[in-house]
Amino acid sequence: MFITETEIAVRYAETDKMGVVYHANYLIWCEVARTDFIEKAGFKYADMEAEGIISPVININLNYKQSVTYPEKVIVRSWIESYSKLRTVYGYEILNASGAVVADGTSTHVLLKKGSDRPIRLDRHFPEWHEKYMELYEQ
Repeated sequence: MFITETEIAVRYAETDKMGVVYHANYLIWCEVARTDFIEKAGFKYADMEAEGIISPVININLNYKQSVTYPEKVIVRSWIESYSKLRTVYGYEILNASGAVVADGTSTHVLLKKGSDRPIRLDRHFPEWHEKYMELYEQ
């Protein structure tokens, strides 16, 4: 399985009054890791958007297991959990410096033409991307 790792330094502004990372920031870290995954796979999300295609989140699930505090660093692992021509589910694990999984989850994405609410197929609009995702998912 093709798994990428993205290091993120916890910023003070991401913490609450107790010095613990506010839970919504984990979602941002997953998005940073997803974009990094796409780039390490050989593509750029910005290129997709330049062609009028967006990839919104239609579902997200995160399980929190342990707190993270400032000034820790975390590693976000990301991979393709499942893939079809219409839908991609990315998997995530967030690990602290000692390697413990502090959170895990998934995000589900579809492709849309900007201004539309009807999903489109990746294989028809970005065939190279589709082929690579098929390869990565089957690994």
